[in-house]
Amino acid sequence: MAIGIIATLRVQAGKEAEFEGVFAQLAPAVRANEPGNSYYKLFRTADAGVYKVLECYDDEAAIAAHRASDHFRSLGAQLGPCLAGAPEIETLPAV
Repeated sequence: MAIGIIATLRVQAGKEAEFEGVFAQLAPAVRANEPGNSYYKLFRTADAGVYKVLECYDDEAAIAAHRASDHFRSLGAQLGPCLAGAPEIETLPAV
């Protein structure tokens, strides 16, 4: 059964463009290299510096593969210094 994830990311003031630039590299890498991922997209919220990543995976193995991937680890490390705290992750089972 598919699994949805909503990741809420808070970005430090003044680092939004850097964050968006790194994410613009990450999203296509996820789509190109992760067959278990069917959706991975960044959205800006109405709150300044708050973003949501909507993700959909085939199963837990696909989520584990995402987290272990080279592109997620390397580009994720570049996103880290932009963040104003730990991401909030909500996991949702598909209906």
